[in-house]
Amino acid sequence: MKDTLNIAPPVIEAEALDLVFQTADGPVQALKDVNLSIGKGDFVSFIGPSGCGKTTFLRCIAALEHPTAGRLTVNGMTPDEARRKRAYGYVFQAAGLYPWRTIAGNIRLPLEIMGFSKAEQTQRVERVLDLVDLSGFGKKFPWQLSGGMQQRASIARALAFDADILLMDEPFGALDEIVRDRLNEELLKLWARTGKTIGFVTHSIPEAVYLSTKIVVMSPRPGRITDVIDSPLPRERPLDIRDSSQFIEIAHRVREGLRAGHGDEV
Repeated sequence: MKDTLNIAPPVIEAEALDLVFQTADGPVQALKDVNLSIGKGDFVSFIGPSGCGKTTFLRCIAALEHPTAGRLTVNGMTPDEARRKRAYGYVFQAAGLYPWRTIAGNIRLPLEIMGFSKAEQTQRVERVLDLVDLSGFGKKFPWQLSGGMQQRASIARALAFDADILLMDEPFGALDEIVRDRLNEELLKLWARTGKTIGFVTHSIPEAVYLSTKIVVMSPRPGRITDVIDSPLPRERPLDIRDSSQFIEIAHRVREGLRAGHGDEV
């Protein structure tokens, strides 16, 4: 059984990935020689300075950007094929909820576009509202909810069609520390319940260490991976694990990786 698990194909795999943007001022290399393998059920955080390509790599996975060299597969398919197969949900930095739609209406929108029956839409909306602890808020409008609750609604929308992969682009970056801590805890519980593969962009070292099974440290442009840290922390993580020596040791390695990346900047 163990051997079978070891040879399971990666959910996301990048090999020698480059991406060059053509601009009016000339070419800009956003990603350079990115090699990464993400397994089923991994929680992978991408951390690095602004402009290092974290979000760009996430957008490549989602087929919102297209690499100029190398190979990238999602569930063994090209990102474009994976998008057509609805292989992932995407949570952006801002909740992006339509103010004229209720919370349930916002969550229902992708299901409407995909042609789910009204009965199936209702069932799925109720299920994901419960998953993100928003049961009873479906008839509220976005402006009636706090920022943290709006982000939970955005996560519920990404979960509604039950994709195996959840891509999250710094979803808690604009929230205060108290709310962010609580949502980090809730996200870990959600991940434990669903078993989804999660790609998560963050600027926060404690957040990356607390959430992840794997931490990908990236350098300034051109975006390269300077370190990949497989976390030894248990999957069940109370917030006070952040005071443990093991947590502090991992955070130190992430910080050193970020410093080394800056040292390589040219």
